[in-house]
Amino acid sequence: METKPALASPLSSRIADGLSRVASAMRADEWSAAEAVDLTPTQLTILGYLAGRETMGARVKEIAAHLGTSQPTATDSINALERKAYVAKLASPTDKRSVSVLITGGGKAALDQAKAMGGATQDALAMLPAGEKQELLMSLVKVIRNLQEAGAIPLQRMCATCRYFQPNTYPDAGAPHHCAFVNAAFGTPDFRIDCGDHEAADPATRAATWAEFQRDTAA
Repeated sequence: METKPALASPLSSRIADGLSRVASAMRADEWSAAEAVDLTPTQLTILGYLAGRETMGARVKEIAAHLGTSQPTATDSINALERKAYVAKLASPTDKRSVSVLITGGGKAALDQAKAMGGATQDALAMLPAGEKQELLMSLVKVIRNLQEAGAIPLQRMCATCRYFQPNTYPDAGAPHHCAFVNAAFGTPDFRIDCGDHEAADPATRAATWAEFQRDTAA
């Protein structure tokens, strides 16, 4: 009697399972990179976040939101970084209770050293053809947006949520979009997931921008 093959789990479940495997490798890479500069992955993530906000810094509340954790937990990591002189706190001249956290030269050096470590995940991604990398990037952007809309993660500093992003402005298929911050055209390879110059657009603008961006993607 012929035996039928077992039915596969739903495609979305298998993709989630695959992402879980990738996430495990990424966590291992993050620990290795962080330990190389005597930090924890959370502390290294904070330095990466602040590196994109060198002049203005960020408040503890903003850092906690980016990490998806509580303010006391973020404060513990910030204090540890301050003891290493990797970040500095700057009180507001008008409100002493308001403090901005800024990355220092030492913090940037530690971050650069950690980034230079690379890792198995980076090596695996580097093996993908350029076209597949771009397709993967766009798929991840869509997943991230869906997670944002569901309230599962905070608003990310990516092009699709930025007030400077103007999709499908040009007929050039290689660089159809416009960034009003740098006043330049760009395409998929330059699409940012986490940009230090990001300024969140209001919800209505984000929705309209995403609809226009999706129109081009569907086409």
